Amino acid sequence: MSIIYLDNAATTPIDTKVIERVTEVMTTVYGNPSSTHQVGRKAKSVVEAARKSIAKHFNVTAGEVVFTAGGSEADNLILRNAIVHLGVKRIITTNIEHHAVLHTIEALADEFNITIDFLELDERGVVNYSQIEALLNSNKDKTLVSLMSVNNELGNLLDSAKVSDLCIANNALFHSDTVQAIGHFTMDLRAVPIDFITASAHKFHGPKGVGFAIFKKGFGIKPMLIGGEQERGARAGTENVPQIAGMQIALDIALENEEIDKTYITKLKKHFINQIKSELPTLEFNGCSADLEQSSYTILNVRFPKELPMLLFQLDLKGVAASGGSACQSGSAKGSHVLEAILPENKAKSTSVRFSFSKYNTKEEIDLVVEVLKGLV
Repeated sequence: MSIIYLDNAATTPIDTKVIERVTEVMTTVYGNPSSTHQVGRKAKSVVEAARKSIAKHFNVTAGEVVFTAGGSEADNLILRNAIVHLGVKRIITTNIEHHAVLHTIEALADEFNITIDFLELDERGVVNYSQIEALLNSNKDKTLVSLMSVNNELGNLLDSAKVSDLCIANNALFHSDTVQAIGHFTMDLRAVPIDFITASAHKFHGPKGVGFAIFKKGFGIKPMLIGGEQERGARAGTENVPQIAGMQIALDIALENEEIDKTYITKLKKHFINQIKSELPTLEFNGCSADLEQSSYTILNVRFPKELPMLLFQLDLKGVAASGGSACQSGSAKGSHVLEAILPENKAKSTSVRFSFSKYNTKEEIDLVVEVLKGLV
């Protein structure tokens, strides 16, 4: 039985060109980038070429890019730096952020007694931008606004330009978990200034276990991991040269083909929405995920009219891979913290499934999934 993979927000299949590049580097570039001999310098050149290439995509300098083991580490590094080294006393956020942000903020609040202000959200999970401005005006404590650019469960898009303008006007810092955006949307950090962003390569057809943070130039970065002077002293540990090289290629491919892929995947998502409305009219859509203007073209979150506790298992048996929410809470008995935060209790308890798409999916697969759902609902 072939698998229909619709869980690309959890992770994406690795592009074959990325596999080729990772294999090439693993085979031929075995030196330690910190070694000063020619074997080490060759590895260092691969790392620095990747750093420059990634920086160019975001219109920043290479010195603003710090390589990490993924998005969660990048979020932790940024948030801890903001509190410990940049003097942040208050964080404005929402309770539908990724747990890499929420749990980190909660831990930092316990450790450093900072203030957390949670923004109001409507039933679609849309941020109250007026409240951001009001909170920024309410006191002048050093503040960080932390809001994800694309919600990983709903696909909701943040108006990053509006938030950036509010932060600049009120001398606040702006951190955005951009893990679900990078590789799918162009981000010019000079045109829309964001002080800190994060990326994870496996969200855009790159390898797992590698990502990066971008720190705006002028902010000192103190290491969270201690033990060496790698990454210009920002992160101890020998750089994962093959994975970094693979991430560079994956990002190059994603952004070079962004418009082609976006057009193609948007058609798939629109077709899926129309088929659900036509063939499964009792189903509803969570958040802004069915609004093609206000959500990412890669994510659709569907709510069923009642609890169907075995639905994901049944889909899996039929060869359909999807999820109930963030992959990071897979195996937990808890429901989606995102849906619990925005939906009335009766709707939050209904079964919801997140379907997420990539360039490798097809219209035929979408039609098959609709037929499978008709047989299960």
